[in-house]
Amino acid sequence: MPTTDFWLNNALVYGVLYLISYANGVWVNSKGIKVNYTRKINHFALFLSTPIAYELIPYERSATTLVWGVVLTVAALAVYAYPIRRRIPVIATMFLSFDRPEDRPYTLLWLITQFIASYLVLFPLGYYLYSIDRGYLLLIPILINGLGDGLAEPIGVRFGKHHYQTRALFSQRTYTRSLEGSACVFVSAVLAILLFADQFSQLQLVIALTLIPPIMTLTEAISPHTWDSPFLYLIGGLLVIGVDLSPNLVAL
Repeated sequence: MPTTDFWLNNALVYGVLYLISYANGVWVNSKGIKVNYTRKINHFALFLSTPIAYELIPYERSATTLVWGVVLTVAALAVYAYPIRRRIPVIATMFLSFDRPEDRPYTLLWLITQFIASYLVLFPLGYYLYSIDRGYLLLIPILINGLGDGLAEPIGVRFGKHHYQTRALFSQRTYTRSLEGSACVFVSAVLAILLFADQFSQLQLVIALTLIPPIMTLTEAISPHTWDSPFLYLIGGLLVIGVDLSPNLVAL
């Protein structure tokens, strides 16, 4: 079983996320703010609270904590199930913060399956990169997803003029994305690579800047609606591994 620090860490993370979700739900309900914005506030809250909580309450990471992390994520989202939120107004308000009307009735299904798929992708990638002492490179796709995908929707909603269509899992509906939103992924990819520029050789940096931003932008563009994260993690992780191996491949 995980240590007490693991449970305290996750209690802090989910406590903060629930409070922010409730505040955003009140905002949606009382002010009519678009869920496209509050949903991404939730996104950034998760993106930032996890590393901050780990700095405050560190714990030893292992396969066991990973499995329990998946279980806690599913449990934390399961409280939003209709029979529960119908009976508990506070949870119903929290649900408003990420329940886009166009996503119904799949809002919760897409969220839960996306988180599970993201864990399943990140674990083998992280295992390999940490085994060669390059685990920090996994932060590149994580940053691209956290910043790029996090900004893509609100930027697209507010400033998007050039639109294209995408589809979603379990549905034949089409959803709109914008080139302006997708550009956020490109810029975030460039910034993430430059942040780790000192970890690459000159050749690796050129390869990374040439390949990763456009490929990650295309990946986000064609990923299923609400299911960007696992695809960005998978393609981004494979790309950074390829860049890390590139000097050896060139030598061959």
